[in-house]
Amino acid sequence: MARIRTIKPEAFSSESLAAVSITAERTFFGLLTQADDHGRFRDQSAVIAGLLWSLRPEHGPIEVEDDLTQLAGNELICRYEGEDGKRYLHIVTFSKHQKVNRPSGVRHPNCPYHDGGRVPLTSPLAQGGLREVSVHHQGPAPELAPTAPPTSPILVSAGQGGFNEPSVQHHGEMREPAPSPHGPDLGPRIMDLGSPLGGASAPTPPQTVTTQHLVGEYAAACGKRPPESVLGHVGREIGKLLREGIDPEHVRAGVERMRVKSLHPSVLPSLVNEAMNPPQATGGARRAPQPYTNPVDAEAAYGGQL
Repeated sequence: MARIRTIKPEAFSSESLAAVSITAERTFFGLLTQADDHGRFRDQSAVIAGLLWSLRPEHGPIEVEDDLTQLAGNELICRYEGEDGKRYLHIVTFSKHQKVNRPSGVRHPNCPYHDGGRVPLTSPLAQGGLREVSVHHQGPAPELAPTAPPTSPILVSAGQGGFNEPSVQHHGEMREPAPSPHGPDLGPRIMDLGSPLGGASAPTPPQTVTTQHLVGEYAAACGKRPPESVLGHVGREIGKLLREGIDPEHVRAGVERMRVKSLHPSVLPSLVNEAMNPPQATGGARRAPQPYTNPVDAEAAYGGQL
């Protein structure tokens, strides 16, 4: 059930929100009204599109998925999988900007990356105060080996030395086995299971072509930016074709023909069909025209109609 939320004036000058598209920003504000009192919601593009974009059919699940990808890439939301095997998302700064009076109970599983413990660190750059650094892990927090009396602060010089607390293994990471005592000691390294192990030679996953990509290419290829109504019409036609499962390259070819010929966006399906099914040349040589000659037997040729 949607809830009343607040949007601070600083949101419109946020550098994080300025790094995403206008539609992604609108999706973010909409998620504030749909998330539970702890900033969590189901990660379902189709459901979110139906709740936030029901009157904008051109912005469907595919476009919402692109919005969520942008928001997650700029650390505005965190996408994770709960213990029940379902996908969820968490608005990272929800608790800082939304003050919920009498919050309801937990509706969705905790975010394993932002609901963990916090380890205090003391830095001389913090004017003698304590600075907290979030540590994300699963399960109970590991015990820390005491390195100083409880009453004495631990000072860490900037750029010198290392942290005194032991390393905490994050969810989704694994450590390499300890190096052999007979070989060179390169120190422990952390490998991310989500990154390709092949380095630069690993294949790059293909990028999904979205409606925004094709509309952006169309607008960039025009001499001057077309009116917003034209771009909106082009976007609706492209979205329909992509939802039908048509190859984006055929759609791109149709859009290019429409641009070159300055045609109305409503003819885009016909141009895409022309790109998919180009006209076939008729076989055989064309017969040369023959001059007309009067028949020898006019009676037999015209059947007595003369």
